[in-house]
Amino acid sequence: MDIVLEIFDTFLFDRLYASLLPGSSLHFKTAVVQNAATSTYSSMRELPTPASQLFTLEPSNFAYMSAWPRDNIWRQTLSLYLITWLFGAVLYFAFAGLSYLFVFDHATFTHPKYLKNQVRLEIVQSMKAMPGMVMLTLPFFVAEIRGYAKLYDMPADAPFPLYNLLQFPFFILFTDCFVYWIHRTLHHPRLYKVLHKAHHKWIMPTPFSSHAFHPADGFAQSIPYHVFPFLFPLQKVAYIALFITINIWTITIHDGEYVANSPIINGAACHTMHHLYFNYNYGQFTTLWDRLGGSYRRPNDELFSRESKMSKAEWERQIREMEKLQQAVEGDDERDYGGEMRKVQKKVQ
Repeated sequence: MDIVLEIFDTFLFDRLYASLLPGSSLHFKTAVVQNAATSTYSSMRELPTPASQLFTLEPSNFAYMSAWPRDNIWRQTLSLYLITWLFGAVLYFAFAGLSYLFVFDHATFTHPKYLKNQVRLEIVQSMKAMPGMVMLTLPFFVAEIRGYAKLYDMPADAPFPLYNLLQFPFFILFTDCFVYWIHRTLHHPRLYKVLHKAHHKWIMPTPFSSHAFHPADGFAQSIPYHVFPFLFPLQKVAYIALFITINIWTITIHDGEYVANSPIINGAACHTMHHLYFNYNYGQFTTLWDRLGGSYRRPNDELFSRESKMSKAEWERQIREMEKLQQAVEGDDERDYGGEMRKVQKKVQ
């Protein structure tokens, strides 16, 4: 995140902090005379260096005009909070919006288990959850930019040349394993109703449900992504790319477009089975740990045909089984399907 922070410092935050928290003119003159300008520090334990050797951003005079310099931990914390919140919201609305417009099957609106005003509710829940999720994630990002993670800059800094490629499947395998166990733990009755039930409100999810969590739930499932660079080397640009990819993947597995009929990939079809039937397909990227843990459920063949997946017969079968499992897991169904949907539901039943 130090690369992202340096970019924001150069083009936005230097001027902002200089205006809101101005430093003394003596400090500014001394900094200019000594040519003490540096980019965002990768570590306070090292000499001030730019965040990356891949590119150079020359700091403006505003970089020396604030009482909070770039390496001030309070400034870094506040800046990272704003960046992560803003960046997360932009990714969410951009990619969930595109998926909703061009990928999501809008015939889902007529499904008996589609909620009244569901998209609006998903967005509201996501916007409520995001500030809390960012706050909980913040210590990891602050520790990263202050040099405590094993992030490396140049490909030549990798443990060995091939690691620059191997880091990607290694990251996927590591996080897939631990997300599985965290997600499965969140389905324990003592945790489910307190934390995870909010995300299972969406029986037939849309792309906007991807971030509609309880804040602690969303954070818990993200822990492996943040722990990885403290345990294993990870290239800085690769880390940013993976951060973006994970957010997009989370959206795609909620888009209801069942493209990946794969025994290996945990795509939208597998995750739809999870939302429908609760106690299956906890994995994030692959079906490996669900198979090893005895929780894998193969998606119904009907999901891969547009005609059959929206057929009355398929809906009837889904609802009969789903309601039995829902009753066992949650008790009475408190969801609001709307008057029209209740009529449809009664007809299907």
